[in-house]
Amino acid sequence: MTDVAAGAQTRSKTITWQDPLPTARLGATMTGFEYMTAIAEGRVPAPPIAAHFGLRWEHIGHGEVVAVAEPDESLYNPIGMVHGGVAATLLDSVVGCAVHTTLPAGVGYSSVELKVSYLRAIHAGRGEIRATGRVVKEGSRIAFAEGEIRDAEGKLLATASGTCVITR
Repeated sequence: MTDVAAGAQTRSKTITWQDPLPTARLGATMTGFEYMTAIAEGRVPAPPIAAHFGLRWEHIGHGEVVAVAEPDESLYNPIGMVHGGVAATLLDSVVGCAVHTTLPAGVGYSSVELKVSYLRAIHAGRGEIRATGRVVKEGSRIAFAEGEIRDAEGKLLATASGTCVITR
């Protein structure tokens, strides 16, 4: 063990969530907009991934969603910044959930492609980050959406374009 590692303080993080399967089954009986609104309002539990990132839904609209998170150092990569996979996951979430808000009850979606561009590093302790997803084109089998993440000052951190398959 190096001297730096020997002097490092151990930290821990506790994450709690509810069984996601009953919630997902309930969601299948609602339109995507109704389901996402119910999650945002706390009437149904958020998926477990939200607990990992401290994610909360700030806005749910038809074809557009906004999520807010405040990353902490438990999400750091080996070079001292939030791992790019966190940004990709947040972008995949808002892109997919934007598509979800356009779907009728009983219809699902799955990401089939996500292209992420990382523009600035994300660091803990610099305030909330805001991820926005919006549908660009919705078809009967495929939907296209875009996403972006901005920091507390409005600086653009990452962008994404995604494709979702619609499952009936």
